[in-house]
Order: sequence, then structure tokens, then C-alpha cells
Amino acid sequence: MVAVEGGKGAPDGPFWNEFPDRVADLLIFAGVGYGIGMPGLGWAAGAFAVLTAYVRELGRATGQPSDFSGPMAKQHRMAAITAAAAISILEPLWEGHNQVLLVALWIVAAGGAFTAIRRAGHWCFA
Repeated sequence: MVAVEGGKGAPDGPFWNEFPDRVADLLIFAGVGYGIGMPGLGWAAGAFAVLTAYVRELGRATGQPSDFSGPMAKQHRMAAITAAAAISILEPLWEGHNQVLLVALWIVAAGGAFTAIRRAGHWCFA
């Protein structure tokens, strides 16, 4: 984004802008899933995170404007998992260990699915 703003964007710049974010989505959410003993949920959250970006890029590739709407756009996913990780530090003080991270993964997975459907709907029903 800095290169684009500075007029120094390369032809492969969009790829390098997106690819590391998608890898990070998968590694972060799958890692949290494995950490709490729910790897399938972690992979689902990661897959829906990637799907939201895919739908945005697919729309852009077909001539539509980029749709960064939520409720689980990148900044919302990262805020949710960061807040859950911070709160989970205190979680051993009460029963239900890992419940905060479990709820966060469900929110990210469900919100990601809804976001992908919503973004696709913007183009299908426009």
C-alpha cells in the first residue's frame, strides 16, 4: 500500500499485498484452534477469513469495486482474536479455560461466512 501511494507499485505488488495476509489468517486461526484443542474450528475460521478476501478479489477481477465491508473484514478478525487472546491471559483465574478463544473462533468463523455471503450479494443483487 505504501508503494502504491508513493507511485512505486510493481506489477506483482497486489499479490504481495494479499498473499502474506492470507497465510497469516490461516496460521493464526488454525494455531488458536490447535492451541485450544479445536483444530477443525481453527481451520474453519481461517478458511472463512480467506474466503472473504477471495470474494472481494473475485468481484474486483470482474470489474466491481473492491468491497472491504464486514462484519468480519481483516481488521475485525484481528481485533476479535487479539482481544480474545488478551482476555484469555486472565482466564485461568476462573473455570472454563479456553472459553474466550473458543467463542472468538466461532465469532470469526460465523462472521467470516456471513461477510463472504454479504460481499457476494452486493454484486449478485446490485
